[in-house]
Amino acid sequence: MAENTANQNLFQLTLREARDLIKKEGSEALLKSLNARIESVNPKINAVVRFDPAKYNPGKGSGPLANVPISFKDNICIHGRETTCASKILAGHVPPYDATVVDKLKRAGAHIYAQCNMDEFAFGSSCETSTYGPTRNPWNTEYVPGGSSGGSAAAVASDMAIAALGSDTGGSIRQPAALCGVVGLKPTYGRVSRYGLIAFGSSFDQIGPLTKTVEDSALLLNVLAGHDERDSTSLEQPVPDYTESLGRDVKGMRIGLPKEYFDAEGIDPEVEKSVRAGADLLKKKGAELVTVSLPHTEYAVAVYYIVAVAEASSNLGRFDGVQYGARTKAQDLKTMYLETRDAGFGEEAKRRILLGTFVLSAGYYDAYYLQGQKVRTLVREDFEAAFKEVDLLLGPTSPTAAFKIGEKAQDPLAMYLSDILTIPANLSGIPAISIPCGLTSRGLPIGLQLMAAPFDEAKIFTAAYALEQEIGMYKQRPKL
Repeated sequence: MAENTANQNLFQLTLREARDLIKKEGSEALLKSLNARIESVNPKINAVVRFDPAKYNPGKGSGPLANVPISFKDNICIHGRETTCASKILAGHVPPYDATVVDKLKRAGAHIYAQCNMDEFAFGSSCETSTYGPTRNPWNTEYVPGGSSGGSAAAVASDMAIAALGSDTGGSIRQPAALCGVVGLKPTYGRVSRYGLIAFGSSFDQIGPLTKTVEDSALLLNVLAGHDERDSTSLEQPVPDYTESLGRDVKGMRIGLPKEYFDAEGIDPEVEKSVRAGADLLKKKGAELVTVSLPHTEYAVAVYYIVAVAEASSNLGRFDGVQYGARTKAQDLKTMYLETRDAGFGEEAKRRILLGTFVLSAGYYDAYYLQGQKVRTLVREDFEAAFKEVDLLLGPTSPTAAFKIGEKAQDPLAMYLSDILTIPANLSGIPAISIPCGLTSRGLPIGLQLMAAPFDEAKIFTAAYALEQEIGMYKQRPKL
């Protein structure tokens, strides 16, 4: 992309390119280009919700990402900046501390840049439930960008962000990455600290990067990964240099194709064709394709919407108008609680709180929540068995490409099924990545998903990079 420096479209740079440019020429020209891009494009897309170039100046520190601007989903706490989870109930909430990922990026010299739109409290698969209004897909603004990290994905896809962070509870990094044609990585559960991430489902949530290329994803994971004593679920595992995995030979890799992922309800034929073509590319490069079975996949969505909503109802119990955000004036304490929560939460948040409270109630705990946890174990055991036979699993990220804004808004079940192929990785805590592998006849991106055993992100990067270089989708940008 050497031509970008000449024509000043520096917003098109990848993270690695931006890093290299800043080392040589400083960050002023890049930031000027990026700021202008947001001011021009964001009114059409609504991906960025908080952005003040005059207030948030880059630092002068050194490090592997010195002065590279990184954007953030609006549920990652940044010291001194309003962080609302795109919800009225957290309006005015300014964290007094940085999330660990923010602290790590600051230590790496990064410029803590814009904050991105999301589904309220990460409840959604379309980025339509935000109090700031829906985000639109840069490839076609009549379509959704996916969710809940839709703002982060759309910002990267539309070149309003060099790279961004999102969170993935049931596919909320990978699904919008697929629908927006960018790279989205969910690391192994415990690989990246959750400290400072406003929780949805504590046993599911993981922070990860949304980037223009696989190389950028590896560069960011190098900074983000590692043990954090402030997070009790953070695991002590060595952190390799993930960029060393790029360019390695895939010859001899065994790639599993889960039959349930290609036979799943609602798989678009164009999606299946494009993903199978990606698998064939790996085969041509020397990988071995093996059909495998993950028999409990069909129960994944049902289990997720029992266990995850139970955790959500518990986590959201703290938002009552006393300590955080907005408060409704009332005559007494009980009325204040009720009216604050009624006015502060949107419809989808209320739906999930009610569902979670129901499955945790005394009469239904054993019948729903306990059974859900048992089936979750079976899903995890499916993956454990599969990874004894293969190195990676490959399949579609989403059953379809993007759907139109409003198309599924009144049908929660249809919306929930959008995550049928991403939820199993969260149930089992394994790493997974989505990379773009083609376009539909309507010109909308298609995502291919690779999954690996816990802490095998290096294998994912090897195969994803090989595919990316062959397919070349990273060279295509939406026309805005």
